[in-house]
Amino acid sequence: MRYPLKPMKVSPKERLPSMSKGFYKDIESLPSGSKIEIEDALGNLAFNADGLIPVIAQQHDTGEVLMMAWMNRHAIEETLQTGRVCYWSRSRNQYWRKGESSGNQQQLVSLFADCDGDTLLAKVDQTGAACHTGRRDCFYNQIDATGLTIATQPIQDANALYHSKE
Repeated sequence: MRYPLKPMKVSPKERLPSMSKGFYKDIESLPSGSKIEIEDALGNLAFNADGLIPVIAQQHDTGEVLMMAWMNRHAIEETLQTGRVCYWSRSRNQYWRKGESSGNQQQLVSLFADCDGDTLLAKVDQTGAACHTGRRDCFYNQIDATGLTIATQPIQDANALYHSKE
């Protein structure tokens, strides 16, 4: 089974229906352990109109969800080649190698695409805080029927992690 090597370009409205009938639908029934060439796997991911795909970072040994970020194809390839997680920063419009400023790096353990090929899961080994607030993870705002509760305290001083820009 051979597929096009370039990413599919589809509008957000078309993305899910087109992917559900494409590459990732075709490989659903393959047995565990089946291997697909890297060009086919990456070339058939459903990048958005900006060439990005969402990535959930999860601590590999505890299952703790650490953060959500974005990658483009180059960031995915760099991450796979170096083992150090690289994201695309939409706010800075540049590559963001986790830990460049803070020292709190993410080392890739494994990378998975979901069943539709429109979201990635990076199982990582996180050093220190994953969140810019100094918390272990970015999901500390717990929402229930009564409101929002701050669920965790920072484990590191955010001001010490990042040099202030004065």
